[in-house]
Amino acid sequence: MMAASSPGPAARGLSFASLGSGSKGNATLVGDGETLVLVDCGFGMREAEKRLARLGVDPRQLAAILVTHEHGDHITGVGALARRYRIPVHLSAGSWLSGKLGKVPYHELVTPQSRFAIGGLEIDPVTVPHDAREPIQFCFHAHERRLGVLTDLGHPTAHVVEAFRGCDALFLECNHDPRMLAEGPYPPHLKRRVAGRWGHLANAQAADLLRQLGLDRLQRIVCSHLSEQNNHPELAREALVPLLDGDDARLTISAQDRGTEWQVVA
Repeated sequence: MMAASSPGPAARGLSFASLGSGSKGNATLVGDGETLVLVDCGFGMREAEKRLARLGVDPRQLAAILVTHEHGDHITGVGALARRYRIPVHLSAGSWLSGKLGKVPYHELVTPQSRFAIGGLEIDPVTVPHDAREPIQFCFHAHERRLGVLTDLGHPTAHVVEAFRGCDALFLECNHDPRMLAEGPYPPHLKRRVAGRWGHLANAQAADLLRQLGLDRLQRIVCSHLSEQNNHPELAREALVPLLDGDDARLTISAQDRGTEWQVVA
């Protein structure tokens, strides 16, 4: 059954939506119809509240905030949101020890490669190559469906491929176009970081990873973490659409300013 637009987080099935994705902030909602969590919050609290409201979510509905790593575009609003609404924060030991989240009312350390549950959501935290203290990404399981949230990835490893194979929906990093990055305004050290093995995926790398993961079960692919300076949505689409036999209805771009609407894999 194809993923379709959902009226909101209460829809039965594995539902998901992006508040926004890119270098200026990232946040993703995931729910199973009863339990709702937020993956990262790279927006200030007021902006996060506004973006949650657009998707019909009151922050008090959040059962937890899951943190992938301590970079500012992923944690700017985590501490403030957690403190105001007393939301538990789940993160790796390395992310916690970075000291960048500030005080939170409650935090739970997760062990990479060890599944845990929040309500009806079963969650696999997966180690990824990225230039942070102990970066992880997440694979969610509910209603016999799987959703992968896979961004901030320097290069596709065999471990990552194995962990995210067989997803029904996938948030996939398509950060940059190598030519735009090379010719763009970033200083040389930042260009090396972004393009390096601990940086971010280029469009062609995302396509290669998608090919390795397989597309038989994938109902929905969300291109995420696009650089406003070093990529265009059209270039990301050009890289991935050939793998879909021209069926680009499965493909969505998560914009920095608006994210995505709700989707559900029923």
